Amino acid sequence: MGGRARLEVELEQLTQQIRYHEAAYRAGVPEITDAGFDDLVERYGELADRLGIDPSERLDVQPGQDHTAGFETVEHREPMLSLEKLSPNRRGSSGEPMALSDQLSAWFRRRRKELEVDELPVIVEPKVDGISVSLLYAAGELRRAVTRGDGHKGDVITKQVVQLGTVPTKLERAGKGEIEIRGELYWPLAEFARFNATLERPLINPRNGCAGMMKRKDPAGLEATGIRAFFYQVAWNDGVELPSTQHEVLQWLADRGAEVYLSEVFQTTTEEEALQYCEDYQARREKLDYDIDGMVIKVDDLRLYARLGATGHHPHWGIAYKFPPERKPTELLDIEVSVGKSGKLTPVAILEPVFVSGTTVSRASLHNFVELERKDVRVGDTVLVEKAGEIIPQVVEVDRGKRKRGAKRFVAPNACPTCGTEVVSEEIFVYCPNPACPDQVRERLRHFASRQAMDIDGMGEVLVDQVVDRLGVRSPDDLFRIETSALAALDRMGEKSAERVKAGLEVAKGRGLARVLNGLAIRHVGETMAEDLAAYFKTADSLLEFAARYVAEDEEAVETVAPAKSSERGAIEGLARKSADSIFHELDAPAVRKVFSGLAEVGVSLSVEAADVREVADVAGKAFVLTGTLPTLKRTEATKRIKAAGGKVSGSVSKKTDYVVAGDDPGSKHDKAQALGVEIIDEAALLALLGEPD
Repeated sequence: MGGRARLEVELEQLTQQIRYHEAAYRAGVPEITDAGFDDLVERYGELADRLGIDPSERLDVQPGQDHTAGFETVEHREPMLSLEKLSPNRRGSSGEPMALSDQLSAWFRRRRKELEVDELPVIVEPKVDGISVSLLYAAGELRRAVTRGDGHKGDVITKQVVQLGTVPTKLERAGKGEIEIRGELYWPLAEFARFNATLERPLINPRNGCAGMMKRKDPAGLEATGIRAFFYQVAWNDGVELPSTQHEVLQWLADRGAEVYLSEVFQTTTEEEALQYCEDYQARREKLDYDIDGMVIKVDDLRLYARLGATGHHPHWGIAYKFPPERKPTELLDIEVSVGKSGKLTPVAILEPVFVSGTTVSRASLHNFVELERKDVRVGDTVLVEKAGEIIPQVVEVDRGKRKRGAKRFVAPNACPTCGTEVVSEEIFVYCPNPACPDQVRERLRHFASRQAMDIDGMGEVLVDQVVDRLGVRSPDDLFRIETSALAALDRMGEKSAERVKAGLEVAKGRGLARVLNGLAIRHVGETMAEDLAAYFKTADSLLEFAARYVAEDEEAVETVAPAKSSERGAIEGLARKSADSIFHELDAPAVRKVFSGLAEVGVSLSVEAADVREVADVAGKAFVLTGTLPTLKRTEATKRIKAAGGKVSGSVSKKTDYVVAGDDPGSKHDKAQALGVEIIDEAALLALLGEPD
């Protein structure tokens, strides 16, 4: 393979990895650190430049995308762009690593040259690790709160923010105009620890916990979490008189009741002093009562921002100094391969134990075999280990200077290390296709019993391991056949605990088809897709019959869910041809059909209850978009009623949308519906379509 061909293969692999990690981030289960993601993006950009890839054909990287189904999405008047970052992995024109001081000096030189000035006053502010939020005020009253989203569009979380009680609902003496201020919602460490102690299943870390809390559909109780906010920017204003510098704007915000970290702000005109302040602040990091992942260096004079401009991804008026996570060197003793619930094979580093970020680490993720090869990790290497989000250990780098002679690359297995089945490849991942694989069985059962799936009370991971190892459970239906006496004989159980688990299993039988589908760990079927499949097919029999037709390439079946014409909408919202192929082939597999038969035998509900579904002619099959605040219905309740009547609810307006249901402050969805000629109705008209009195 020639040099260019190798680069093209690496670029395609990077594209797949970036997309995968973006999806994991949006799902709230990131597998790599922000710095690790930045490394992938930087390498992608470097290769794209070397290969001469046209900018319009490059991957549009949006690591902050966080849209959640059921939340209204609005477009930011001014994009919420990420800042350019000083990176320890950046290389200069010679190919050698570029020191942070040199990178910052280069940034200062560019800004001075663009502005034609000899001195550049800047302000250095702490970068609290939380979730970005944008607040719109009119005549001083809070009108709307929106997440950063992908930087161009975000989710409306006004009710959640108001419920917190830590964000000003009124800006004192702000005048009669409109103003948008931006800040961060964050969870102080002490408050996070207090709240976490009350949970049966603790949250991973303050940042992810905060993001999850702000996406709760019902905001009740959020005021008890202790989540706070601080503000750092005025994005735009109409009819509001503001100072001309950033440090004065921070004081202006503070004077009007918005929390800012004014005492932590440093002003200077030199890159040396700016960098020194960042490094000094890093030394204080462990003593702070909140998580902080870096500092932000901004041009102080706001009147210069328009002249400096921006790229499509970051503005030129600021740059971020990211605190490097703690990294420790250790020896990689071996590489093992784990098998997940979907059959995915993942390489795992076995390490000489090393103390990192508060715990001793002896195992660390290597993510996938493509990444393993890209980093050229070999057994016997000295590697650097850190924790993603201070939680998940991972190998981030190899110290090649300490590589032992004869160190060999690890080759991805051709057969599953647990059951010996020949593996299959899908993009950058390797899978064991045998659903009876013991490791896969264990992980699938853990997922099936989990809260997001069948929510079997008392059936935790430790108990799942015992019923697999000692009671021979191999399939979800086997769980429901376990006798109370057998459960009671297991370690740390007893009669009462066993009875509780049996009661939990009985309750779980009535969870319905959507929970079952989610619990079976079918690739590409998460909670939303499971609900949509259940809502459309109603019963497992109907779904499996359709799967057989789809696999047989029945033209009508394929067109039903994956129309050949892109202008036509499939029966399942958001189901593309590639995902449909995977889902229906797996559903039609004998092993999966056997699971459904077993669940039916033990009395598990494999249908959507008739009481919950009442198809209405004017609603069934139609696509609805909800926007604004409805007079009486909460968004979740309106969504539930539409789906129960056979309709679909989408988060965005398109030509495929049948109705936009608009309430107060409808936002950009209303405008887009008008532009596309989509019918706009109010709550009363929706209730009329549903056949309900208003």
